[in-house]
Amino acid sequence: MLKKALADFEDIRAAVRERYGAIARERGQVSGNCCLQNSAPVSSCCGNVGSTRDSAALLGYSEEDIAAVPEGADLGLGCGTPLPAAALRSGETVLDLGSGAGFDCFLAARQVGPIGKVIGLDMTIDMVVKARRNAIAGKYAQVEFRLGEIEHLPVADTSVDAIISNCVINLSPDKPQVFREAFRVLKNGGRLAISDVVTPISLPDEIKSDLALYSGCLAGASPISDLQAILEECGFRRIRIAPKAASREFIKDWAPGLKLEDYVVSAVIQAIKP
Repeated sequence: MLKKALADFEDIRAAVRERYGAIARERGQVSGNCCLQNSAPVSSCCGNVGSTRDSAALLGYSEEDIAAVPEGADLGLGCGTPLPAAALRSGETVLDLGSGAGFDCFLAARQVGPIGKVIGLDMTIDMVVKARRNAIAGKYAQVEFRLGEIEHLPVADTSVDAIISNCVINLSPDKPQVFREAFRVLKNGGRLAISDVVTPISLPDEIKSDLALYSGCLAGASPISDLQAILEECGFRRIRIAPKAASREFIKDWAPGLKLEDYVVSAVIQAIKP
């Protein structure tokens, strides 16, 4: 059983890495279908149909946010901005889990200022390369991008003030390990501010076992009660999981016709390391 479980984990990681590597190489302009589910199209992976500018606006980013980042940093991915919940302050160190081409990192850099630091982490080498080029283009000296998995953070213990993430933790096949690592690297009093997909109920097995729906930010959605329990077991306190019912309007476009918006909703997840 253990060998089978580990193989399943690696299948998921490989599918996610392949899909988002392709998005990075195609500069976010994915032609055709993002994924296939039972030979039917899944039109968008953790993102929205239409231009990246339209997508960012749907996810809560302002026109000023969109204009402030280097061209190519916004790939139209995600399920909602985590930055308002993060309440970042000047001089803080911020870690972005699944940083993609750097969109949220560059916005965070504006808030922590030149004396702060932003670390973007992604397991897809094409994304890291793209993000580093964007950082050079935008002259973001306080932002760095690291290649690695969110289950095994290449970050020192108690070194981070805030962790942000936008629709990435659902892609992990080992979410308890992600949050254990997050707890490890946060300072005492450090905080999580995450936007991710959740579900009020457990998903049907045929959905959870579909790799295309997993890499499309649908099959990996955690039940809210499970997520609450995981965070508590890891030691987090002041946990708040706030689903956003309006997000179902764009989630329905991720897999048209499958009615997965009846199961999955975006939520803002906050917690503190005491």
